[in-house]
Amino acid sequence: MKIYDELVARGLIAQVTDEEEIKELINNGKAVFYIGFDPTADSLHVGHFMALCLMKRLQMAGNRPIALLGGGTGMIGDPSGRSDLRKMLTKEDIDHNIACFKKQMSRFIEFGEGKAMMVNNADWLLDLNYVEVLREVGTCFSVNNMLRAECYKQRMEKGLSFLEFNYMIMQSYDFYHLFKEYGCNMQFGGDDQWSNMLGGTELIRKKLGKDAYAMTITLLMNSEGKKMGKTASGAVWLDPEKTSPYEFYQYWRNVGDQDVLKCIRMLTFLPLEEIDAMSDWEGSQLNEAKDILAYELTKLVHGEEEAEKAREASKALFGGGMDSANMPTTVLADEDFTDGKIDILEVLVKTGITKSRGEGRRLVQQGGVSADDHKVTDIGLSFTADQLKAEPVIIKKGKKVFHKVQA
Repeated sequence: MKIYDELVARGLIAQVTDEEEIKELINNGKAVFYIGFDPTADSLHVGHFMALCLMKRLQMAGNRPIALLGGGTGMIGDPSGRSDLRKMLTKEDIDHNIACFKKQMSRFIEFGEGKAMMVNNADWLLDLNYVEVLREVGTCFSVNNMLRAECYKQRMEKGLSFLEFNYMIMQSYDFYHLFKEYGCNMQFGGDDQWSNMLGGTELIRKKLGKDAYAMTITLLMNSEGKKMGKTASGAVWLDPEKTSPYEFYQYWRNVGDQDVLKCIRMLTFLPLEEIDAMSDWEGSQLNEAKDILAYELTKLVHGEEEAEKAREASKALFGGGMDSANMPTTVLADEDFTDGKIDILEVLVKTGITKSRGEGRRLVQQGGVSADDHKVTDIGLSFTADQLKAEPVIIKKGKKVFHKVQA
C-alpha cells in the first residue's frame, strides 16, 4: 500500500487542495513539506504528537519534512480554535519554549544534512518592514475572503483584534518564503488551519505563478465530539516532567471503548492488517486493545523502558497488587511540613492532583480522594513527616489517578 492510501485508511486526511498531485508527490517521495509549531508552552502536547507522527510516516516514505518553529508567529498568536485572545508571550518565553520543542522533536524526526530541517520563522518575519510587506503581499489578500474564513468567523462575535487578523498573512508568508528558499511545495496542518493554508497556496500562485499544495489532518476527537488530549487538570504533555510516563499511559488506557481502535489506527505505527483484525473485538478484548494503544504511544514518546514500567505499574494497580515501584512519586522535603505535619489538601497540591487547596477541598467533599484505599472524608486529615518516612501513602483520585507520597 502506498503512503497516501495508508493515510486515507488510517483516517488521517481531512482536506486536500489537489488530491492527484499530492498523491503523486508523497507516493514518490517528492514532497518537501512543512508543519508549523507555535511555541505557546514549554512542551509539545498530544495535538503536536499527531503532527509529528505524520511527519515521521512521510519521512519514512522518502519525503523531506521541515519543522517550522514559530518564533515570529508566536509573537501574535493563532486565533484558530480560540474563543479569546491568546496570552502574549515575551521574546524570552518564546525562545525558551522553542529550545524545549527542539529537544522533543528530535525523538520523532531524523534531522540532518539531506534529511529533515528545522527552521524558525523569527529569522525572516521579525526583520520585515511593515510598509514593504503591505506593498509586497497586501494586494494578494481579499479582506472579504479573509472574514469568511472559519478561523476568523468564530471570533467575530466576541471581537477579533487587528493583531490576530494579521496571522493568516504571516502564515501565508511563511509558506511563500519556504517555497522560495527551500523548494517547499506542500504544507500540512490541523483541519482548523485550512483557511490559513489556502492563503499560502494563493500567495505563491499570485506572486510566483507556481503551484503549491495543502493537506489537513483530521483533528483527534472522541465519540462525543470533544478534542482528545486534555484532562480535567489540563493538556496531556510530551514532557515527562509535566505529564509522567505513567500518567501518559493511563490517559490512553482509559479512552472510551468507541475511540480505542480509531486512536490505534491514527496514532500508532502498527500494521493496518493487525489493527483490522481487532475490529470485531468487544468486552474484555477492548481492554486489551486499550493496553496496546497505551503501550505503543508511551513507547513512542518516552521509550520502551518507560512504557514497560508504566504497563507493569498499571497491571499491578488494577490487578489489585498495588505494586507502587513505578507509580508517580512525590518526595516531600522538610520545609513542606508545618510543625512536622502536612494536611491532605496540601498533599493534593504538591502531587499535582489538584491545582489549588480549594479544588482539593471540593474533591474531598465529593468523595473523590482515597489514602491507602480508605476514602478521605475529613479535609483536616494530615500526615506526619515520620509517618511518611516510615511508609509512603498511596493517594488515589477517583479510580484512575494513583500517586505515591513519601518524605
